[in-house]
Amino acid sequence: MRGETTRAMAAFQSSRRYVLAFLVGIICVLLIFGGSLHDELAHERIESFGLAFILVGIGGRLWSILYIGGRKSAELVSTGPYSVTRNPLYFFSTIAAGGVGAQTGSLVITALSAAFCATAFYIVALREERYLKAVLGAPYLAYLDRVPRFLPNPRLFRDQEEVTFRPEIFNRTLLDGLVFLVSIPFFELVEEGQELGIIPILFRLF
Repeated sequence: MRGETTRAMAAFQSSRRYVLAFLVGIICVLLIFGGSLHDELAHERIESFGLAFILVGIGGRLWSILYIGGRKSAELVSTGPYSVTRNPLYFFSTIAAGGVGAQTGSLVITALSAAFCATAFYIVALREERYLKAVLGAPYLAYLDRVPRFLPNPRLFRDQEEVTFRPEIFNRTLLDGLVFLVSIPFFELVEEGQELGIIPILFRLF
């Protein structure tokens, strides 16, 4: 039974990574031909804020994985980031996705990138919740009543003296997060291509 539980949750986690990679890929492909309506100064400011979002997203994902450490299907984790939101990995991934969109210099694309990511992870979270209700039982149901699904409630924060984690999972999460940083040089190359006329700009957004 435990083996089946582990395999099932591993499948959920794999699907989460695939969703993340797919979203980043689609956003990058679609935005190759997009441009910003902002002037150069505003464009650079939006990109800078986007970099901050990406770094916060990566840091938040690593913070979250330190607490969950591969134990999501085996026990209820309700401290640290999991005390303020049931899905901190998804929340911070959404922030990072917004940062990816911001590398285009468009506020609209920034918001859309975050919205697409949040919608996709919301669907994944609902699937996980149905599974965890059956596996973890009453304590998890009480946790659902107490902690919000996505947007954090800082007033609920509580911590523990120490946590244990699996380095393999931490390292994998770090590599997954670095995918967001790839957007920075990628969009710089796209902008250069657009300025040189190699890449056509088919639409511009605010």
